[in-house]
This record gives sequence, C-alpha cells and structure tokens, in this order.
Amino acid sequence: MSAATVYSFPTTHALSSGLSDFVEHLSSDAIKKHDRFTVAVSGGSLPKLLSADLRHNSRIDFSKWHIFFADERCVPLDHPDSNYAELKTQLLDHIAEQIQPSHVHPINQALIEDPEEAAEDYMDQLKDLFAAKDSVKFPVFDLILLGMGPDGHTCSLFPGHPLLHEHLKWVAEITDSPKPPPNRITLTFSVLNHAHNIAFVTAGEGKQEMVQRILEGQGEELPCQLVNPVHGKLVWFVDDAAAGKLRVVRPVAYKL
Repeated sequence: MSAATVYSFPTTHALSSGLSDFVEHLSSDAIKKHDRFTVAVSGGSLPKLLSADLRHNSRIDFSKWHIFFADERCVPLDHPDSNYAELKTQLLDHIAEQIQPSHVHPINQALIEDPEEAAEDYMDQLKDLFAAKDSVKFPVFDLILLGMGPDGHTCSLFPGHPLLHEHLKWVAEITDSPKPPPNRITLTFSVLNHAHNIAFVTAGEGKQEMVQRILEGQGEELPCQLVNPVHGKLVWFVDDAAAGKLRVVRPVAYKL
C-alpha cells in the first residue's frame, strides 16, 4: 500500500481532539479554494471517535459541508444498523442549526428493498454535486473518513469479495455481506482512491494485530491495504493501544 502517515495518541480523547484539528484544517483549506467541503464518512466506531470534539468545534463552517456516506446498510434511517442514524446521533443533531439539510446525503429510503437501484440512485446524488457542470470520471472528495473492521474490511468492501475488483462503478450494491445486514451499498476503490485526503480512524488494543498486518504486512490484499490514493494523502489516526504492535512503521505525534 502507499506510504501512510500514522498519528498515534495516548488516549481516545486525545485522538478525537487531534482528528478535530485535522478536519478543521482541511475544511478551512477546501472552503477557501472552492467554497465547499466534501466529506464521506463510514460507520462502526468512527462517528463517535470523529464527533466527540468535532461537534464542539466552533471554528468550522459546517454550512459549507456536503456529507456523504462511504457505505450504508439498506435499512430505514432510524434503524440501529444505519450509519446515517449513528452519525446523526453523534454529530448531525449537534450541528443542526449550522449544516444545511440538503447538504446531507443519506440513502434513498424508497429504494432500500432494492440495493442495485439504491446504489444507482446514490451515484446520481454524487453526480448532482460532483458532475453538475462537467463530465468527471470519478468524484474527488476533499476527505474520506474510514474505519477498519476486525477482518481488515473497510466501507462494505470485504476480504475476497468480487467488489474488490470493481473499477467502473462509483457506488456498488452488495447483497451477500459476511457481516449483517447482508444488503448494503458502498463506495468503490475507484472513488476512495481519488480523494484528496483519506483518513483511517481506529482505536483499542483489540485492533493492534490487524493494524500491524495492514501497515506492515507483505503480499496481502486486505481491503484496507487496497486504499491507495492516486494523488491524495493517506493518514491513520490511532491510539497507542491500537499501535502497540507496530515495529517497522513508526507512528508520529500529530501537528499541523
């Protein structure tokens, strides 16, 4: 995989604080350049780690944000399995007066029984923002925030699954997820790897073996290892517990 910068923090509280500063910096830079900040967020523990400090960061202009979901389960938006529902609880409800509702892009509720149609609709949502005036091959996010599953999966891209080799679609459906619920939609590597910035976020001693495999492993093709930005930057935000088995890759202290 591409060389990644790994930032390690003594606690999850410190991690969330550093992540908030990082996102603030990227947001400010993007808004200065093109008057908006485009971000995609995955699920799992990420929304909580991301939002702990971010939701209190008064220096961020959330009105310029456009939020997409790196993957989503085909469930109602208020379902416990919904990535949207988790981000709403952790972040969106706290910035509701700042962010424009039309700038938040959940899965189309009318299509959750048809993952293929839901994926096509989500691609249309991306086209409406990223290709409204020009023909673009892939959307280019300012930032994509990703988690790491215990099996090395990210988004809804799982080890050994055919979607690892999908290079044309922006958004793909999956109906046989090895982790329930089975029906989902996900951004593909073609979209992930065209982002300006990609940040993996994970914490806890239980993650340290997989973190080591991904960052120091040789000859594997775990989904997290297939995140290779074409022109962008790749960073990892971890706590010291998750970084505990790294020997070759040396985490650094975070600073702007």
